[in-house]
Amino acid sequence: MYVLSTYKCSLVKIFALYWRIWRTYFAWARILLPLACVVFVPLGLVHAIPVHADATSLDLDNGLLGASAFLAFLLLVATGILGEIFYTGAVAIALTRPHDGEPPTLLEVARSIRYGRLIVVDLIFGVLVALGSLAFVIPGVLVFVYLGLAAPVVEIEHRGVRDALARSYRLVRGNFWLVFAVLVPIEVFSDAIGALATNLHPLLGDSLVAEWLADTATNIVLTPFYAVAAVLLTTDLIAARDGIDPRLHSTPPA
Repeated sequence: MYVLSTYKCSLVKIFALYWRIWRTYFAWARILLPLACVVFVPLGLVHAIPVHADATSLDLDNGLLGASAFLAFLLLVATGILGEIFYTGAVAIALTRPHDGEPPTLLEVARSIRYGRLIVVDLIFGVLVALGSLAFVIPGVLVFVYLGLAAPVVEIEHRGVRDALARSYRLVRGNFWLVFAVLVPIEVFSDAIGALATNLHPLLGDSLVAEWLADTATNIVLTPFYAVAAVLLTTDLIAARDGIDPRLHSTPPA
């Protein structure tokens, strides 16, 4: 069982956590990747539409140009995050909730998801990060780190939306740099690969479908890393804070 002092940030702990994330990703890929397909195939279209429209390049009067750019940026950031938090909550179910002593199947995960709560948390998180990013970036980063564990909390501790957001803040407080050092690099790397895929999508044709395929493929492959990281951080910090260890399954699905 962890004690709170264990989670003071250090390079050794960070690298050890990254190694656990890497091992968990590949051990659970048979559930993580199909689950990502279910979430991100439809949401990839939602994100691809504003990217394809390129609203910031519209030829508008000067009076409307600033508002157009503002709304376009807000939409791109919010839709880029949309689904990531919901998916993380679903992964929390897959990794921590047994069924007859075995990991749950995809159908059992789908039946167990608290859809309303996770969708609301996802939307609130996306909007707050987008608004914070407009305010000189730093507030967006703070929101991203402090509220980034809300979705696993919803599913692991069965909390409501407001309680889950507050619980995430309490878990991260005192462990900010550890959570930052894990979640932010994964998110930045995923966004960079996603942007690269978007820039290369003309190889598939300059169309909405090509945008959709590029965005969906990167989300399916990369978002599970973020989700696993958030779940591992949540379970470890709950154990460190409360002495209650919501353990992961010891063995991945066959």
